[in-house]
Amino acid sequence: MAWGTMSKCEGGKDAGSVVLERPLRLWSVIIDSVRCGGGVQRPNRKNAEAKKQPGSDKLSELLKQPEWWENEEEVRRKELVLEGLKKVAKKLQQEEGSMEVILEGAAEVRTLTKDDPEARTTLALLGVIPPLVALLDAIDPTFHSQIAALYALLNLAITNDANKAAIVKAGAVHKMLKLIQSPNNQAIAEAVVANFLGLSALDSNKPIVGSSGAIPFLVETLKDADGSVSGQAKQDSLRALYNLSISPSNVCAMVETDLIPHLFTKLGDMDASERILSILSNIVSVAEGRKRISSIADAFPILIDVLNWTDSPECQEKASYILMVMAHKSYGDRQAMIEAGIVSSLLELTLLGSLLSQKRASRMLECLRVEKGKQATTNYTSTCNGGTATVSAPLSTTTTITTASSEDDEMMSEEKKAVKQLVQQSLNNNMKRMVKRANLPHHDFVPSDRFKSLTSSSTSKSLPF
Repeated sequence: MAWGTMSKCEGGKDAGSVVLERPLRLWSVIIDSVRCGGGVQRPNRKNAEAKKQPGSDKLSELLKQPEWWENEEEVRRKELVLEGLKKVAKKLQQEEGSMEVILEGAAEVRTLTKDDPEARTTLALLGVIPPLVALLDAIDPTFHSQIAALYALLNLAITNDANKAAIVKAGAVHKMLKLIQSPNNQAIAEAVVANFLGLSALDSNKPIVGSSGAIPFLVETLKDADGSVSGQAKQDSLRALYNLSISPSNVCAMVETDLIPHLFTKLGDMDASERILSILSNIVSVAEGRKRISSIADAFPILIDVLNWTDSPECQEKASYILMVMAHKSYGDRQAMIEAGIVSSLLELTLLGSLLSQKRASRMLECLRVEKGKQATTNYTSTCNGGTATVSAPLSTTTTITTASSEDDEMMSEEKKAVKQLVQQSLNNNMKRMVKRANLPHHDFVPSDRFKSLTSSSTSKSLPF
């Protein structure tokens, strides 16, 4: 299926999502003339000679029409550009053309669409996506045809949601997965990973890509068991998995792999930690994901350790969100967090963390305090209903309340001591920083940005407080 399958030819609703930078009248006529008439299927030459399609001619005339702000020179330049793009499209669309000509057309599409948003839109309207997707099935032992098609499709999808949707609708995802079954072809695998990253940025594509079998392939690429994957491909895999994790329907597929344990083993990698925590923040929103995280032996100690990364507030915020959700949903997880020593880390976070981290830490402390209160009440009730109550219920009750009260006072005293110690430690650390900075040159005051490289993404998800 081609770009036009999203239009009113089949009742689509996304026709207005592509920006042609032309008036609405042009957009409406293009939908009628091109999507329903041209570019969907390549006619054979005999039919083309017997019956000339009016759609392409009408598209050419409309694209040549000058805007009110364009002078004759600009109009002429636009006509030349359009004619060049039409020639490129014809190279891909010829029924009996040589493979050399088709590969030349694919290479030109890749070059023209690398930095030109208008070329991406126009070439898609001229119908280059279906032949490029079909080229993925070419019988080529050298794989030059497939690589040329993969990178042409990759550039067509850059910042163009309509093209992303059209590529997926044309069946490219399953063809790409079929390609990676070829052994010992790392160039194909890395090109497919890059395409999955771009295609998964569109929300409507996330369930399709996630259910296609792409997730196990991305996980294996990220793990890189044999050490043959480039650093760029592993980074692209991690970003693609983040995009897919935004859709809850994909979390179950991720749980079925060993992605989550692998992410915890790599959480100490400072270059990828924020992206990893972002994935876990999406996974924790699904019950199966929380259950899988709880099953990992060192999950809570690792996440609690992240709370102490004072030089990375973003990681602290995401780790506190994961812990907060799990503490809210499961009594067993709350007990495991307490045993792992989360209270002292939360107290420190309420003093030294970012505003969002402080709020989340406060909510968790309140949740844990309520849990301790419930536990004390449960102990008191069980004592009253036990065998000792037959001897002297009031005496037993008084003793139990006194014991519980003394335990609460002891707990509060320990918390106050911990707070005082943290405050003193904070003052000492601040004084050391001030002395250190006083002896540094001016250019060393620039804040660290080692985590900022991972913040840019085609798809983002705000974490609720």
